Amino acid sequence: MFSDVGGLEILTLIVMAIIIFGPDKLPKLIQDTMGFIRKVRSFADSAKEDIRSELGPEFKDFEFEDLHPKTFVRKQLMGGNDDPLGLKDMKDSLDIRSVLDDKPAAPVNGRTGSVSFEKAAASSGPPLQPGERPPFDPDAT
Repeated sequence: MFSDVGGLEILTLIVMAIIIFGPDKLPKLIQDTMGFIRKVRSFADSAKEDIRSELGPEFKDFEFEDLHPKTFVRKQLMGGNDDPLGLKDMKDSLDIRSVLDDKPAAPVNGRTGSVSFEKAAASSGPPLQPGERPPFDPDAT
């Protein structure tokens, strides 16, 4: 949380607190602050437990961090041992190294294949002459 606060900044805050509140009131202020933090934490924990008990037993292991969109997508799509959507196979088949090395990619749903740029260029027809316009297909645009 305070990863960018250095030792000099912390020392400055301590000296300022001693100057502002005085050495007599500072211990009481620290105790009051710690008590407030404990109350807020206990309130948050009891609210979480109330929500979990209201949701039912199927949400017993529910964590509020799972509601963050990034965590939710990662857990729902990429998490777990089961892969109902086949995303792991798709991710493995989209390996850029296999395209660059012109090696066959991992099979997806039982199909194998590789990308060859020479085959694609040969199947597109004869090369265009200098100054010749490519054919226009109004349905393709």
